[in-house]
Amino acid sequence: MSKQLFSSMKLGRLDLPNRIIMAPMNRARCDAGRAPTDMVGEYYSQRASAGLLITEASSVSRLSQSRPNASAIYQDNQVEAWGRVAETVHAAGGRIFQQIYHLGRKSDPSRMPDGLLPVAPSAIAAKGEVAGLNGPVDFAVPRALETGEIPDVVEEFRLAARGAGKAGMDGIEIHGANAYLVDQFLKDKSNRRVDGYGGDVAARVRFLMEVTQAAIDELGADRVGVRISPHLSVDGIGDSDVAATFTHVAGALGSLGIAYLHLVEAVVPGTPQAPAVGSEPLLPGIRKAFPGAIIVNGGYDQAKAEAVVEAGLADAVAFVRLYISNPDLVDRFRLDAPLAEADAATTHGGGAKGYIDYPVLQPAAAGE
Repeated sequence: MSKQLFSSMKLGRLDLPNRIIMAPMNRARCDAGRAPTDMVGEYYSQRASAGLLITEASSVSRLSQSRPNASAIYQDNQVEAWGRVAETVHAAGGRIFQQIYHLGRKSDPSRMPDGLLPVAPSAIAAKGEVAGLNGPVDFAVPRALETGEIPDVVEEFRLAARGAGKAGMDGIEIHGANAYLVDQFLKDKSNRRVDGYGGDVAARVRFLMEVTQAAIDELGADRVGVRISPHLSVDGIGDSDVAATFTHVAGALGSLGIAYLHLVEAVVPGTPQAPAVGSEPLLPGIRKAFPGAIIVNGGYDQAKAEAVVEAGLADAVAFVRLYISNPDLVDRFRLDAPLAEADAATTHGGGAKGYIDYPVLQPAAAGE
C-alpha cells in the first residue's frame, strides 16, 4: 500500500507531518457556559499526532443554540478556555484549527434567548426534530434575516475568528456544511431571497464570501479554511444544481487564496452525503476549480484515503468516527494495527467515559 498519508505537506502557513486529519466532531463536553473544560484539552492533546486537529463546531452567536455542553466562542470566557486547549495541544506537538459556525434555522427553539426565533436566509423550517429542553421539538420556522442585519452576522464570524486567533489557534475553519447557516445561504431550497444574497449562485455565495473575507482580514488567508457538504439534503435543504453551485463556490473561494477547502462527499453509496444515484462525484471538478489544498471527508478507511491522495484528487483526508476511539490513529494506520470500536452511547455528551479513556497502543506494538 502507498504511504502518501504519512508524507508531510504544506497547509497554509503550517507544515503538517502527515495528511491524516481529525475532522470536527461535536462531542458536547463543554461546561454550562459553553466553554471547553480541561477534559476537552486532554481529548485533543491525546490526538495531537494528527497532521491537523479541527475542533468541534463553535457557535459565533447567542442566537446559535445547540445541545447542552456544545461549544461556543463569542464570549471572553470561552476564548480564554479555548486558549488553554490550544496551549495543551501545542505542548503535545500538535496543530489545531477552530471550526466556527452559526446554526441558523437549526438552532434549538427551546433554548433561544428571550424567546427569539432562530434566524435564516428565508422563513423555511428544516425538516425534523431537535432534542429540546424538555424533549424533542420540531425545528421552528425561522425568521428571515433582514438585508441590513446580515453585516452584523458577518461581524459575529469576524469576532469569532479574532477570538480564535487570541486563543492561539493555528487557524479557523468556517463551517459552511451540514445544513447550518452558511449552507442555508448557499443552497436554493433554503435560500429564496430576492435581495443581493439570494437568487443566482453568485448572490447565494455572497454571505460565505463576506464571512471568509472577514476571517482573512483578522488572521490572513493562510490561516482560514472552509468546509462544504454539497450533497447533504436530509433536512430538506438541498440544491437544484449541486454541481454548478459548488463548482462556483470552489472557484470563488479559490480566488481568496484560503489555506484549504474541506469537502464532505461520502464514498459510501446511499449515505446522506454521497452523490445521488446516477450522478458523478464532485471531487474531480472541485479539484479543477479550487487551486489550493483539498481535504476530503466521508466514510474513508485507510485504503480509500491512500487511494484518493495517491490519485492527486485530494491532499489530505479527515476522519471522524475512527478518531473517537483511536487517539493514536496515525500509529495504528502506520503499523496496520487493529482499530478500536467507538461506543455510540457516549458520542454526544457525558463524561470521561468514551471520551478520554480509549487506550493507545502499548510501546512495543507502536514500535518504540
